[in-house]
Formats: sequence, C-alpha cells, structure tokens
Amino acid sequence: MTAVPRKLRTVLKYTWVAPATLIGLLAAILARASGGTLVTVDGVIEVAGGNVGGLISRLPPMLRFNAITLGHIVIGIDHDLLARCRAHERVHVRQYERWGVLFFPLYLASSVLQALRGGHFYLDNYFERQARAGEGQTTSHDVCRPAQ
Repeated sequence: MTAVPRKLRTVLKYTWVAPATLIGLLAAILARASGGTLVTVDGVIEVAGGNVGGLISRLPPMLRFNAITLGHIVIGIDHDLLARCRAHERVHVRQYERWGVLFFPLYLASSVLQALRGGHFYLDNYFERQARAGEGQTTSHDVCRPAQ
C-alpha cells in the first residue's frame, strides 16, 4: 500500500474540517469587526481582543465561553488567554480533524448524555475531558472553562 503524500494529507485534513472552519470564519469576521486581532499559530487562526469579550458576555450564560474552537479557527477573549489555553484548544482542533463536521453533533450528544446521567454538560463531556487531559501542566483548568 502506498503512503499518502504529506501535502495531500494536509489538503485532505483541511478539506474534511472546512465546514466547521467556515462557521469559525464567520465568527472570526464578527470578532475582527469588533476590534479583535488575528494571528496564525501552527496553521490555526486565532482571533481575540477588541470587544470580543463584550460580544461573548451578551450570549446566554449557558453559551458563554473564554475560548472556542471551530475547525481551524479559535476565538477567545484575549490573546493572553488563548496562549494559556492553546494546548487545550489544539486538542479540539485535532478532534475536528478526526471527526470533521460530525464533531458538532457528537459534542452535543456527549453533553446531553452527561446531563441525562446527572453529570455536568461541559465538564463531563467526553471531548472536554480529552482536551483537559491534553493540556498537560501548561494550562490552569479554570482558564479554559466557559465564562460565567
């Protein structure tokens, strides 16, 4: 069996994640329009700062976040927070690369299942547990938790 060339693997990976990344790009445009700045780190676009935190604070409490990954886009309150949460958010990027657009319903299903079991919809979510495990010692778990 012939190995898939590295360049082709990269193209396939970004294509598989493209639907989620497009949603992330829409959020990034809104964040950028609110004064957020954009940087690219290891092939992932990070947008933060400006009035991003103000926009997030207008969301219903259950939907608020400090940082969120949508495909190859990460939106956060500020760039310092994104740097501290980078390991956590990169686990989510790899999850998107594995599951593609299926990540959305799988993540939601995990949250619903945990809530039905009496657990916490976010803290006990399989994908969040995996991301916290991938943080290593570089991240405070409280930093990457949802904003309250």
